[in-house]
Amino acid sequence: MRNGRKRDTMKRVKLTVAYDGTAYHGFQVQPEGDTIQEELEKHLSDLLGEEIHILGASRTDAGVHAQGNVAVFDTSHRMPVDKIALAMNTRLPQDIKVQKSEQVPDDFHPRFCETRKTYRYQIWNRPIPNPLVSRFSTYYYYKLDEKKMQQAADYLLGEHDFSSFCTAKPDRPNHVRTIYRCDVTREGDMITVTITGNGFLYNMVRIIVGTLFQIGGGLIPPEEMKEILEAKDRSRAGDTARPEGLTLMAIEYL
Repeated sequence: MRNGRKRDTMKRVKLTVAYDGTAYHGFQVQPEGDTIQEELEKHLSDLLGEEIHILGASRTDAGVHAQGNVAVFDTSHRMPVDKIALAMNTRLPQDIKVQKSEQVPDDFHPRFCETRKTYRYQIWNRPIPNPLVSRFSTYYYYKLDEKKMQQAADYLLGEHDFSSFCTAKPDRPNHVRTIYRCDVTREGDMITVTITGNGFLYNMVRIIVGTLFQIGGGLIPPEEMKEILEAKDRSRAGDTARPEGLTLMAIEYL
């Protein structure tokens, strides 16, 4: 028993975590560079007096942010589960904070449950950058037509093979996903793309946004989004948009 802390039966705890991903090499532990997982495991282990390993729901990339990512771990500590969030937030750095801690069934797995995930991608669209929004948006110099971007985004709704919009990974051969919502809105100089689906492939949202850049900039017509989708060919889609504009907003467990 470490630090004289009392033990109880094992329980599974779910954390809802928000973070500014600017300074991190993504969520998952990497050979080099700080990660969100490392920070959470380090401070949980210190707080609970036992070695903690977490399972993350979404392995966000370097520079990507989250408002509602999910991490799960097992502990035998008697600390009330709802107090873990408060205790962790006194230890974690300012750019990572636990929004909620709650007990879940012992067989709950954050990646193997039916979910809806919502991502937001923000684009600062004017000739002059704004340092006050640069950490959470991507700067794009050329004028974008958000109405054309919305027309193109509508073609993505429903169940499709999204092979054109992912960086291939051999361990994920199934590229069929369902998109429930893909909205493009503008408020002043900020364009926001909000997309909700039952799952997302590697770099899928950023490649969709990179393609929307081409359409909003007038390089290709909105109707071509349908052809790109049906081609199931990554070379037909746009570049992968930069990471800083992307935030995982929420994961809803169904």
